[in-house]
Amino acid sequence: MTLSSSTKKEKIAVLYGGCSAEREVSLNSGKAVGKALTIAGFDVVLFDTREFELSALKGQGVDRVFIALHGRGGEDGCVQGALEYLGIPYTGSGVLGSALSMDKARSKQVFQALNLPTAPFKVIRKSDLASGLVQDVLLGLNGKVMVKPANEGSSIGMAKAENPEQLTTALTEAFKFDDEVLVEAWITGPEYTVAILGNEALPVIHMETPRDFYDYEAKYQSNSTQYHCPCNLSISDTKDIQALALQAFKATGATGWGRVDIMRNHQGSWQILEVNTVPGMTETSLVPKAAKVHGLNFSQLVTKIIELSKIG
Repeated sequence: MTLSSSTKKEKIAVLYGGCSAEREVSLNSGKAVGKALTIAGFDVVLFDTREFELSALKGQGVDRVFIALHGRGGEDGCVQGALEYLGIPYTGSGVLGSALSMDKARSKQVFQALNLPTAPFKVIRKSDLASGLVQDVLLGLNGKVMVKPANEGSSIGMAKAENPEQLTTALTEAFKFDDEVLVEAWITGPEYTVAILGNEALPVIHMETPRDFYDYEAKYQSNSTQYHCPCNLSISDTKDIQALALQAFKATGATGWGRVDIMRNHQGSWQILEVNTVPGMTETSLVPKAAKVHGLNFSQLVTKIIELSKIG
């Protein structure tokens, strides 16, 4: 779908901020998206969902919504369902695709059921921690693991563990963010990300950090993180990882746009990490980096995402 000149005159609300642990990241994304949409010629209003009721969008005469909310309440299907109830078209995945992609544990179960490559894992609940299963979990996942809250993004609450004491500490911290925690076998190898726009996989980005893993500090605070796009993969490997990313994206029901994170283990096998349906969207974020190599500047990228916006 290509936006007509009349559509270009529509009023676009950029939803940002919110109340999740990723609020600060979302504020930056929303401001950048709003500026880019304005440059592209749209009538734009920034709408912080922490400060205003979503129903106020109707009173403001909003025609479409660009969702720049990260984490709970914005990326998990909640706001998508509310917008469908209000009858307002929105960017990105629908209710199911958003909810399933956000839930790291259940999306991993989907990958596993479809025989898509992903690292071995266990889903831990608070009652499991109290029952003393930590040692068994660690041994069952080769003695070194990554701990992730099941429904958080931006690497919030994530930690590496190599012994029962570290795992107990990591789980205790992760349970501050979620009632379920994903414990995943540690993957040694390079990390890549593939941006998805419509039905197309954009150029692959290889992330390098001197830290143990690509954590919150590596993403948002460190000057030592390196991004390679185009990356150093062969043509064949590039096609393989892009195809796998599209498979993972479709497997969770994600649509419109997003990003799929994948690692390559020491044996050379791809391992899907997760699907992100509302990834970071400043001009220096990963999706805009890939889009730039693809030939789209930031304003063109957000315009294309608006073109893919939907209702229902």
